[in-house]
Amino acid sequence: MRAKAKVMAKADRASAAIVADANGNTNANGKGGNGKGKGHGEVAPGSVTSLLAPVRGNGQGRTQAVRRGRTPEERAAMAPHVRAMLSLLGEDPAREGLVRTPQRVAEALHWLTRGYEMDYHEVVGSALFEEEHESMVMVRDIELYSMCEHHMLPFFGRAHIAYIPAGRIVGLSKLPRIVEVFARRLQVQERLTDQIADALEDVLHPRGVGVVIEANHLCMMMRGVEKQNSRTVTSALRGEFRSCPMTRDEFLRLAHAGGR
Repeated sequence: MRAKAKVMAKADRASAAIVADANGNTNANGKGGNGKGKGHGEVAPGSVTSLLAPVRGNGQGRTQAVRRGRTPEERAAMAPHVRAMLSLLGEDPAREGLVRTPQRVAEALHWLTRGYEMDYHEVVGSALFEEEHESMVMVRDIELYSMCEHHMLPFFGRAHIAYIPAGRIVGLSKLPRIVEVFARRLQVQERLTDQIADALEDVLHPRGVGVVIEANHLCMMMRGVEKQNSRTVTSALRGEFRSCPMTRDEFLRLAHAGGR
């Protein structure tokens, strides 16, 4: 019990210290270094809120928060939090195998959530072409990896994307890139599916868009109900994919053809 109490006390001290590391002049009481503290309307430099650019609408009633590039100081601010977490788990962050773990975890999380710094308009760029093609265009089996926002555990699978042009097509490689923009964030699969469909509608203004995502969620496989063979399937249908039964059936048949 005494050993556990020492570990908890150490973790408490570490948690208090990392607030200052992460937010500059902020101490364990949430006050500024001068003891006066910041007002509720102010944002501490380097805080999560300060990293977000103004929210940008995508024309479909949804929004996309685009974070500006992280500075080296901001990227380094996460490591002390990871070190405190290791202490709270009862580990010794100073032992050989864990000495660099805080930095590794911080770098991994920054990389896995790099979608916050990406804008789908910039990803598509000038790869839009006038073309009188009136049939379905589909790219299927696009690999995706994301992080569940509820447990911060990975989910992974495949996306199938199709659209019917209205006089304009997009470079095929841009469809997987749009998936990356939204997958590389803390997500739920339902929202991810909608965001991909809405982004395509916004940049292409097509006659219709269809998106299907099939994914395995580690939060269901390695914890909780521990169902190893479960798979979640979500879809988003826009325009003719929703209004025309024949178009919808063709898309869903192609999306699930040869499923594995």
